Amino acid sequence: MRRQGVLQKDAPVTCAQLRIVQFSYLDFDGKLRNDGEIMVLAAVAEHVQAIFDTLLQRKFPIARARLMDHYRGDDVASMRDNNTSAFNDRRITNGKAASLHAYGVAIDINPVQNPFLQFEADGKAAYSPPIGSKYANRLAVRPGKATRQGMAEDVVEVFAQHGFLGWGGNWDAPIDYQHFQVNRTLAERLLALPVPDARKVFNAYVERYRSCVQTRKEADRTVAQATCATSLERNGQ
Repeated sequence: MRRQGVLQKDAPVTCAQLRIVQFSYLDFDGKLRNDGEIMVLAAVAEHVQAIFDTLLQRKFPIARARLMDHYRGDDVASMRDNNTSAFNDRRITNGKAASLHAYGVAIDINPVQNPFLQFEADGKAAYSPPIGSKYANRLAVRPGKATRQGMAEDVVEVFAQHGFLGWGGNWDAPIDYQHFQVNRTLAERLLALPVPDARKVFNAYVERYRSCVQTRKEADRTVAQATCATSLERNGQ
């Protein structure tokens, strides 16, 4: 990975803390593909496997899922190829801090259908990848138009049910529709533990979220889900 620019010398994780999750998926032509690969922190790998198994069951399409080695760690190239990915030892966009992708606890899904959106000083919106501007309107069903598939809004709760409570589509600026993540405090805690212990901590975190959602009284389940996600994220659990 170092030769491909995916893992740097000062990376926050070691190779021993990472796992490759292999999975099958439906592409946008409805064809079953068996070549899906994504690299994540070992502690969350079982839940990531469950996420993609669920996406297949729901017939949620994915364009492709290749390891970032294929793109030599180039996030722009990966997005333009509409590649679903996770681990990549890089900084946050336009920042200095390590991205949660560098921890193996962030997943970007279908970047074309779910672009990264930032606003220039004059208020103009800039889309990454640029073709993602076609998905500025986030409605999947619109009068007189074909239903659009592969949009992250359809699977926010799938990711949340497996511990990825942070969704970039909820941000004000920038907005990152493709991006799902575990919070940084929890990520750093997982990294500090041996893999078996980290896995137990993450499983317990997932169960706290599920239990919270089940006990909420709101008629609108999205309110319950948002309340529970906010509570766990705020407490850095």
